[in-house]
Amino acid sequence: MTDTFHHRQIALNNTDIHLVEGGQPGTPPILFLHGYPESWIAFTDTMLRLKEKYHVMAIDLPGIGLSRGDVPGDKTSLAALIDSLLEQLQLAPVTIVGHDVGGMIAYSVLRHFPRHITRAVVIGTAIPGVDPWEEVKRNPYIWHFAFYSIPHLPETLATGRTRPLFDYFFDTLCYNKNAIVESSRDHYVKAYNQPGSLTVAFNWYRAFPQDERDNNGLPPATIPLLYIRGEKDTGRIEDYAAGLRKNGVCNLSTALISRSGHFVPEENPVELAQAIDQFMG
Repeated sequence: MTDTFHHRQIALNNTDIHLVEGGQPGTPPILFLHGYPESWIAFTDTMLRLKEKYHVMAIDLPGIGLSRGDVPGDKTSLAALIDSLLEQLQLAPVTIVGHDVGGMIAYSVLRHFPRHITRAVVIGTAIPGVDPWEEVKRNPYIWHFAFYSIPHLPETLATGRTRPLFDYFFDTLCYNKNAIVESSRDHYVKAYNQPGSLTVAFNWYRAFPQDERDNNGLPPATIPLLYIRGEKDTGRIEDYAAGLRKNGVCNLSTALISRSGHFVPEENPVELAQAIDQFMG
């Protein structure tokens, strides 16, 4: 089904970004940002459900899949790149949607570079420095936050073993265990087996201390934010909402997606697309 979309490469700030798009230009634009350990295809089914009404776009984050470039792992730097991408695309104000690490980047766009966006959606992630962040970091089941922050060792242990590593996250964090199919898993392994891609991904985690600093002391944000979690994911959505409001998000709504754990875009793309459509309406 991915061949129903148009693919192009966009040269930008010493990077080469792989952009995938569908729908009709001139309709309200949506940009999707994937998380770890995935690529743009995580949003395939969601985009297919929205493309008749919206101009849907997704990218591979820099250094992953078909996107090339050396960008720091901190989310403010990645958000600055997204801001430059939206400037180059010259679209009407965009709704930005991010899952996992992509949600952290979307939040940074909202707080630091909001000039090209009209709404933001954050899916299934904690925001560095925003409650309940410290509680999340203390959770022993979120072991990879600390492990990936170690220099060099994760690359040494993961190189050549990305399939069992990624399968662990998919099998553990999905409520719908059949949601991420074999072809998608193969695609993700290929996307992160590019030279340097694992370091790019681990740098997202190594940058968390900088992200915490960047997310504090900010002026209030009035642009609407929709925060989404899977109904079967760990943590209470009320705690995440309270932390976002405390951090200055003035216009916040929330949604729980049924029959879904962490990987909402693939576990229940039907309800996710409905939630995004309702938020934009």
